[in-house]
Amino acid sequence: MMQINPLYILPNFFTALSAFLGFLSIAHAASGRFENACWFIFCALIFDGLDGRVARLTGTTSKFGVEFDSLADVIAFGVAPAALLFMYMGIHFSKFGIVVSGLFVVMGAMRLARFNVAANSGDPNVFIGLPIPSAAVFVAAWILIDVHYELPQWFEITLLLMSLCVSVLMVSNIRYPSFKHWADRGISLRTLIVLIVIVLVLLYLYTALGIAILITGYILFGVLRAFYLMLKHIWHSKRSS
Repeated sequence: MMQINPLYILPNFFTALSAFLGFLSIAHAASGRFENACWFIFCALIFDGLDGRVARLTGTTSKFGVEFDSLADVIAFGVAPAALLFMYMGIHFSKFGIVVSGLFVVMGAMRLARFNVAANSGDPNVFIGLPIPSAAVFVAAWILIDVHYELPQWFEITLLLMSLCVSVLMVSNIRYPSFKHWADRGISLRTLIVLIVIVLVLLYLYTALGIAILITGYILFGVLRAFYLMLKHIWHSKRSS
């Protein structure tokens, strides 16, 4: 009788927690507890980051784990933020709110499908398209800002439009840096520790605002870098012609 390594349970347990936290976010958003809903998405991000790392450390990676992780991501970072977005502000904009929230789920699922297909090809140091957890954190972070600071009325339509742009970025070809293989990028351990300390201090002093600034900066970095490379390519093409 073949014995199953009990360590296989550990990464899948973290994946299951991520999916369950996504459901809790939806449940709390439906009950009007939007701040809790945002934090459940942030917590889901932590467990989503742990499952893959634990699987690699324990040598328990499996095809089942990969598929389970993708399904959990659709719930925690696709459906949960989309439901939060619609229930918090999209409902005030009728069909437009439905379309934006729905497209977030669809584009996120497409992003995950493309990632799975190209998992063993391409540069491991970059993501092609904005990762769905980053898009989810962006939506949750700015909703949390609005909950805390009660931003002006126009912010709602602005966030809906930004969420639509983020949805498009998920299926774009814009490259975003991956921090999974930081050692391969020439970053020393000392530099990494300093960066982590700075981030932790920022999050401790201004938790909601810190998360929003960090994730918005990450998203803008990819867009501005792509724009810069495009202008550079056009410039070199004109000089060579």
